[in-house]
Amino acid sequence: MSYSFLRSMDLTAMTAQNVQKPRRPGRPSGSANGAEKREHLLNTALNMFARQGIADTSLNAIAREAGVTPAMLHYYFHNREQLLDVLIDERFLPVRLAASSVFDANADDPVAAITQLAQRFIDISSDHPWFPPLWLREVMSDNGVLKQRMNERFGDIQRKSALQSIIRWQAEGKLHAGLEPSLLFITLFGMTLLPLATAPKWQRDDSNPLSADVIARHAITLLTLGLGPLAK
Repeated sequence: MSYSFLRSMDLTAMTAQNVQKPRRPGRPSGSANGAEKREHLLNTALNMFARQGIADTSLNAIAREAGVTPAMLHYYFHNREQLLDVLIDERFLPVRLAASSVFDANADDPVAAITQLAQRFIDISSDHPWFPPLWLREVMSDNGVLKQRMNERFGDIQRKSALQSIIRWQAEGKLHAGLEPSLLFITLFGMTLLPLATAPKWQRDDSNPLSADVIARHAITLLTLGLGPLAK
């Protein structure tokens, strides 16, 4: 399976097929302008959560950043818990389903599933720049507010199902037995989301910044060809 084919997968179409549009909590917007304000508030909250964390971001701070009054923010979202639940339903759950769907789509091909998952992380991050820093801050952390809220609402059924797929592939001889299933996702995060989120802090060559395509090519090459030299 070529890199260009993976890059051309239609993430939007897959998300639309797998995600039922949730009921929007809070007061109805009543107009197109109200819907735009609601989206602006959600985007502002996402960017602030990614930049400084959910626990350290108050509703008043979000209102100031968005250029609205606290009363206006409370009109749409009564408290931070409701705001977080809306973000989970409308932003995180579609992303989560889009990423996890590669295991169902490639039930008998672990290499395709794992390389497509790595590419999917890159694609999601390109479409949603808030995703890498927020994921590292709030999901990879033991005390992340987002992680706790998502576990309360959905548990870890998807993670356990993916681990069972990896174990099955190893038993069937389709995946290297030396791999540790519980470390595979951490490894993929480290190869994709970590460089995307932290490159500005450690990259020294500002004239040639790492692009998402370069990171994706590196990750998929390492996954499929390993560290050996190119065969002649």
